[in-house]
Amino acid sequence: MDGSRVTMNEVRGLVSPEEWQTRVDLAACYRLVANYRWDDLIFTHISARVPGPEHHFLINPYGLMFDEITASSLVKIDLDGRIVLDNGYPVNRAGFVIHSALHAGRDDAQCVLHTHTQNGVAVSAQPEGLLPISQQSLLVLSDLAYHDYEGIAVNEDERTRLVADMGQHHYLMLRNHGLLTCGASIADAFLAMYTFESSCAIQIKAQAGGALLRIGDDILRVIRAQAKAVSETPSSMLAWPALLRRLDRIDPSFRN
Repeated sequence: MDGSRVTMNEVRGLVSPEEWQTRVDLAACYRLVANYRWDDLIFTHISARVPGPEHHFLINPYGLMFDEITASSLVKIDLDGRIVLDNGYPVNRAGFVIHSALHAGRDDAQCVLHTHTQNGVAVSAQPEGLLPISQQSLLVLSDLAYHDYEGIAVNEDERTRLVADMGQHHYLMLRNHGLLTCGASIADAFLAMYTFESSCAIQIKAQAGGALLRIGDDILRVIRAQAKAVSETPSSMLAWPALLRRLDRIDPSFRN
C-alpha cells in the first residue's frame, strides 16, 4: 500500500481471503464480547494476527463501540504501531502496548483478548486472586499467570515484563486491572475468556454467600486431562460455529 486511505467498501478487495476470514472472526468476537456485556465502552481490545509472513495484526478502531465493529472497520497495524492499511480509524496506544507485546513474544498467540469486567477486576484486586472453588476455576488455574499493575499501559518497557510474567500460559490476571487470554485461534481465546469470566463471576457470588468450599490440588492436577477426555474435538471448535450462527440471527452486519 502507498499509505493512502481506503474506504470501508474497498477493504475486502485489498486483503487476502485468509485475512478477510480473520477479520470476520475477529469482528464476531467483538460482537460476542458486547453481547455478553464484557465490554467497557470503547476501552478494551481484542487483536488477531494477520495470516502471512508479516508481523501484522488487527485491532479495534478506537472510538467504535464493540457492537458497531465490522470486518472492514478493523485496523491493521505492525508491531511498531504503524497503521498498515489506513481505513480512517486511529488505534489506542495502551491497546497497542499490551497486544503487540504478546503477539511479538508468543508465536502461538494468534489472538489476544483483554477485558475490564467488574467481576474480573474485583477478583484481580483480591490478594489470593482466583480461588479453586468451581470446575471453571480449575480449568483456568491449571494455566494461569499474574502480572502486577504498573498504571495505564503506555510504557513500552512494560512489554518485557508482561511477556515474562505470562510465559507459556494462556490465562493472565492483570492485578487491579482485568483479565487477558490468548489462543492459537480467535475461537480459543474467546472460549478461554468465557471460562475465565465465569470463574470470576462465580467467585464473587460465592464470596457473598459466606464460607467457601475449596477443591483439592489432586483434582486440579488432572482437570486438563479430564476435560480432554470429554471430547476429541476442542470445545472451541464445537462452540464457535454455534456462536456465529447466533450472531447471524441477531445481526449479521459484523461480516461487512
